[in-house]
Amino acid sequence: MQSVTLNNGVEMPILGFGVYQIPADDTERAASEALAAGYRLLDTAAAYGNEEAVGRAIRSSGIPRAELFVTTKLWIQDAPAETNTRRAFETSLTKLGLDHLDLYLMHQPFGDVYGQWRAMENLNREGLAKAIGVANFYPDRLIDLIVNNEITPAVNQIETHPFFQRADYQDLMGEHGVRIQSWGGFAEGKNDLFSNPLLAEIGKEHGKSVAQVVLRWLTQRGVIAIPKSVRAERMAENIDVFDFELTDEQLDRIATLDTGGSLFFDHHAPEIVTWLARRRLDG
Repeated sequence: MQSVTLNNGVEMPILGFGVYQIPADDTERAASEALAAGYRLLDTAAAYGNEEAVGRAIRSSGIPRAELFVTTKLWIQDAPAETNTRRAFETSLTKLGLDHLDLYLMHQPFGDVYGQWRAMENLNREGLAKAIGVANFYPDRLIDLIVNNEITPAVNQIETHPFFQRADYQDLMGEHGVRIQSWGGFAEGKNDLFSNPLLAEIGKEHGKSVAQVVLRWLTQRGVIAIPKSVRAERMAENIDVFDFELTDEQLDRIATLDTGGSLFFDHHAPEIVTWLARRRLDG
C-alpha cells in the first residue's frame, strides 16, 4: 500500500476503507472483510453511529495495532467546547476500544471551532491523537484556522470526485502543508458516474473498471481516498489500483468532467449551517 507523509511526519495510507452510511449492524462484517482484503486505514465518525462495530472488527482481525491507521471525527460540541471535545474524544476512543487514534478530524467547520481545535491540539500534544485535522473546511475557514492557531491541520477531508475535482484548492492546501482527503470519491453514483462513457473508455484502455479508474485518478493526484463498499469483491477491486498509471492525456480528459460545484450540499448555505448546528449526538 502506498502512503503519504503528513505535516508532522506521520505516515498515512493513501487508500483506505470508509464506513459512512453503512448500518451499524453491517459495519463489523464490512470492516472485517476490508481488513482481510488488505486495507489498513479505517475511517469512521461519531456521527456515523458505528464506531463500536469498527472496534470489534479491529479486535477480531488479529492485526497488530501498529499496522493500522484509524480515523474518527468530532461532531459539533456544545459549550464549553474544550471540555466537551475531550469528553467526545474519550467516548469515541472507548467505543473503538483503542488507546489512541492515528487521526482525529473536526467533522464540521461550525460551532466553537477554536475551542474545539485547542482541545484537539492538546490531544495531539499528549499523543492521544497522532495527527489532527478537519473535514468540510472551505478555503476561507481553513486559512483562518491555520493563521490563528499553533498546529496546522494535517488533513482536510472534503468532497472530491470527478465532477468536483478541487484541484486549485488542493494546490492551496499543499502550500500550507495540509493533505487533501476525499469523501464521496464515487459521487455516490450521481451523474451516472459508473456508466460515464469517458471513464469507461479509459478503464477499457487499462482493463480496469470505472471505480478503479476513479481511485487511481485520486491517488495519482496524491488525494487520500476512502471508498466504501459492503461487498467483498468490490473491496478487493477497489484496492487493486496500483498496477497501472493514467497518462497525462487521460488526466486531461478526466479534468473536463469537473463542474466546479458540490453534488451534495453547500456548507455556505444558511439552511445547511442551521441544520448541522442543531444536530446533536446521543452519548
